[in-house]
Amino acid sequence: MSLAHGRAYLAIPGPSVMPEEVLRAMHRAAPNIYEGDLIEMTASLIPDLRAVAQTRQHATIYIANGHGAWEAALANTLHPGDRVLVPATGRFGHGWAEVAQGQGIIVDMLDFGKRSPIDLNRLEEVLRTDARHEIKAVLATHVDTSTSVLNDIAGVRAALDAAGHPALLMADCIASLACDRFEMDAWGVDVMVAGSQKGLMVPPGLAFVFFSDKAAEARKRLPLVSRYWDWTHRADPQMFYQYFGGTAPTHHLYGLRAALDLIAAEGGIEAVWARHETLARAIWAACETWGQSGPLELNISDPALRSRAVTALRIGAPHGSRLRSWVQDYAGVTLGIGLGMAEPGDPAWHGFFRIGHMGHVNAHMVLGALGSIEAGLTALDIPHGAGGLEAAARVISGKS
Repeated sequence: MSLAHGRAYLAIPGPSVMPEEVLRAMHRAAPNIYEGDLIEMTASLIPDLRAVAQTRQHATIYIANGHGAWEAALANTLHPGDRVLVPATGRFGHGWAEVAQGQGIIVDMLDFGKRSPIDLNRLEEVLRTDARHEIKAVLATHVDTSTSVLNDIAGVRAALDAAGHPALLMADCIASLACDRFEMDAWGVDVMVAGSQKGLMVPPGLAFVFFSDKAAEARKRLPLVSRYWDWTHRADPQMFYQYFGGTAPTHHLYGLRAALDLIAAEGGIEAVWARHETLARAIWAACETWGQSGPLELNISDPALRSRAVTALRIGAPHGSRLRSWVQDYAGVTLGIGLGMAEPGDPAWHGFFRIGHMGHVNAHMVLGALGSIEAGLTALDIPHGAGGLEAAARVISGKS
């Protein structure tokens, strides 16, 4: 018998759970795109997005997903034949590199594997060897969604500065924005990219690119930028359509307004970060307890190097796929696949899964997901330590 009937819970690392307030805001008739409330409301989004990104710099909105944000960042700062350095800590670092290569950009890859953060000393060494400053940008992933590695972006800036290197620092915050602490200005980031479908709790379809004056100067030096990707008018629109290079993504904007209002009502971004911190530690406590007498293992061993938005786990094939299927079919909870952890067709792929805990997530949602996972471990006779839920409850109650 399945007990999955009723409201399902999507515990994957994006698209994330959408709050009722966001859904209600989007459930409306098409608005006037030439005058009135939509124009005024859209203008109100920009300062609130800056507050989430902790920046006073330029902010733009694209009708795109995260891949579009990657492309927009590159299109406005680099041209074919330029060189970039990509310190990869999972599949999405490689993904941004592939987009760069598709634009004719030369990529120098520093691959730190699937279980380690960026080695800042190694990064600095490579930058120091670039005496002619051929590297024009460093593309760093704040949180790689596939591995759940949390990288030290301020440390990347420090490595650039220590090497005396003028390259732009670009940060991929698609998984981390409004979940993991990120401070664009304080950390010296020149370009930051994000999407609507994770910490910002809106359906996929909006991409965000924040950029510094230094990055704006790089744009001015380019002989040509695709009209759609060009951020010049988007960052300083004289007419409403220029925000989006055409027709506005009307209903996504209403949803985004509601999501930003929820962040403000919670107490601002600091409160949101604190909630994600506690809920992540509860998940880690449960997983560490289960792993004491079984094959389950957190992909990242050091808590300081783990994302507060997503947790990647190893359990050995075929347990990962079996557990995901049971939890979905019998408990109504969908867990994330082990994306990029093994090659397609490799049986080892079935030994991984991920828990998404980003955006609109609270204690009972996390405890419900963890209870479903424990039930799955029990039902499938997968060895595991006792007391995982109790360990999580102690964190949430403040007693651990």
